Amino acid sequence: MARRAGRHFLNIPGPTNVPDRVLRALDRAVIDHRGADFADLARGVFDASRKVFKTKGPVVIFPSSGTGAWEAALVNTLSPGDTVLMCEIGHFASLWAALAQKLGLKVELIPGDWRTGAPDDKIEEKLRADKTHAIKAVGVVHNETSTGITSSVAAVRKAMDRARHPALLMVDTISSLASIDYRHDEWGVDVTVGCSQKGLMLPPGLGFNAVGPRALEAGKTARLPRAYWDWPGILEPNKSGFFPYTPATNLLYGLDEALKMLFEEGLDNVFARHRRHAEATRLAVQAWGLENQCVNPAEYSATITAIRVPDGFDADEVRRVILERFDMSLGTGLGRIKGKVFRIGHLGDFNDLMLAGTLSGVEMGLGLAGIPFQRGGVSAALDYLAESDPALLGKKPKLVPGA
Repeated sequence: MARRAGRHFLNIPGPTNVPDRVLRALDRAVIDHRGADFADLARGVFDASRKVFKTKGPVVIFPSSGTGAWEAALVNTLSPGDTVLMCEIGHFASLWAALAQKLGLKVELIPGDWRTGAPDDKIEEKLRADKTHAIKAVGVVHNETSTGITSSVAAVRKAMDRARHPALLMVDTISSLASIDYRHDEWGVDVTVGCSQKGLMLPPGLGFNAVGPRALEAGKTARLPRAYWDWPGILEPNKSGFFPYTPATNLLYGLDEALKMLFEEGLDNVFARHRRHAEATRLAVQAWGLENQCVNPAEYSATITAIRVPDGFDADEVRRVILERFDMSLGTGLGRIKGKVFRIGHLGDFNDLMLAGTLSGVEMGLGLAGIPFQRGGVSAALDYLAESDPALLGKKPKLVPGA
């Protein structure tokens, strides 16, 4: 195959681009994971991770994917036959529910149209009807990666409080952590699930559980089998900066550097940057005459935009053409919306020119793939980026819809 000049454009919703600083940090010699230098590294990473989750409680870091962190959240808090209330808002919410069922849990699934977020009113209704408190946990995906929809975790917490129900609240932040504002303690979340390869700007390989006191208490009586995922077995050695098994040392080097980068930019600035890029993307979609998979502006994602192609056309053909002609990867439609949408990931280490290049590739690709659309999406996005540039305006970025 002939060499392709230039860099590949990776615009899937994760794994995201790994910054050069993080790549350099990963490229260090392995050290003794029982030594003092490693303990210093680990303790620093634990402390910094808590700031990202906005919690004072422990953050458990597993050598795993986000799926492993899903499983850890469930097996550390629940027993066989327990009921979990979940919302079918997209492909990954459905996968988490399926995983729970495989573990021997009963899943009560609130059906959804994959175009709107977690319905706090229906969650409240289900909890009020559960007079015997059979439901032991509520599982919500904060930002559904397959559809580009962000649910209000604060609204879900308020609904649970109004119902006066003791169920644990578990939240998946896999495609929102370090990109969209998230507040574990303030929103009363009991277990938050995260992973490394999206907003944290790392390769895949680290899973996270931020653990609240109610979850730790539930773990004392939970009877689902656990060994590798066992929180107490990890948290005890974590206190002195160690792990009960060989940790992913070099990924922890990378995490340490990525966290430093996030705090150098400032988390509020990171969130504003993501909101701004998401709004520019949506303006391009609107100008093209295409449709956002998410129909509620209050739930627009700041990290992912899922774009519907007109009926009778194949979104995967659009992706194929763009990859072949412009060496750019876009996210595929998943589950029930396969072939109906393609997804632009605008999260992680991402700037204005990267977005401009991405949208240019999409606009050219739409034409080559024969999709009926109107040109001008790139211009609309660039106009917005120029008008909203905080450096040029000399002030903070203005709030945009979905912020």
